[in-house]
Amino acid sequence: MFGQDRNALRRTFFEAWRKHRAGEPAEPLETAIARIAQQHPEYHRLLEQPEANLEADYGDETNPFLHMAMHLALHEQLSTGRPAGIQEAYQALLAKYQDHHAAEHQMMDCLGESLWQAQRSGTAPDEAEYLDCLNRRARG
Repeated sequence: MFGQDRNALRRTFFEAWRKHRAGEPAEPLETAIARIAQQHPEYHRLLEQPEANLEADYGDETNPFLHMAMHLALHEQLSTGRPAGIQEAYQALLAKYQDHHAAEHQMMDCLGESLWQAQRSGTAPDEAEYLDCLNRRARG
């Protein structure tokens, strides 16, 4: 959707939050972004200051845009049921943590690891390993 354009992605987050705060109509993606941002009050000030944060680098800090984008990726995975087994893994994590946001954060750790391994090896993410990671967390 955004390719390699970091600023285009960030502008979408800024605009989604602006529309949400103004009570303006939003596209479905913007609505999804606003819902995720609502769950992260620590990012509200950042989203309200696009000029100051468009070019921000996060180094060793958690990148709030990446964090929210990973939530979006998980929502997409759950809505499409891909990879196969993702919904069952999510339900198991939800049963363990009793909180959808906490369950998603566990999933994000596995997703991040899967993406890092794929980038490192120059291959597609290993869906089986990703699901194994999720299931280990649900059992652990």
